[in-house]
Amino acid sequence: MAEIVARDDHRVFSLAEVRALFPLVQRITRHAYFELDPVRRRMARLVPGHPAQREVEAVYETIVRRWLGKMQRLGLLVRGLWLVDFDTGDGFLCWRFPQLKVGHYYAYGKAYTDRRPIDEVVEEIDPDWAHG
Repeated sequence: MAEIVARDDHRVFSLAEVRALFPLVQRITRHAYFELDPVRRRMARLVPGHPAQREVEAVYETIVRRWLGKMQRLGLLVRGLWLVDFDTGDGFLCWRFPQLKVGHYYAYGKAYTDRRPIDEVVEEIDPDWAHG
């Protein structure tokens, strides 16, 4: 069962906890992504300033905010649209939809672009979060 946290809190995860929670995160994100798809298409067809633009933007924002709230309540850090981090206590395990697994890690103070495959990090430094 997923642990729910206060909206502005985040959890510290072990790799096992990330793997257990990931199917839920993936399912919630997939649902929001596909719910947003027709809204994106409608927005693309609208001429700027069209009377329906505000209504469509409000629907878009509602879907994204709902997804964001769910991710935050699961204790994840949202870094962008469909991009989340799981805090390990010394860095982040990261995932971006539509990737099929949480496969990368980057340390505190590093950028998302510095991420490395989890297996490589575990083999090299044997972090505590890999054994929790």
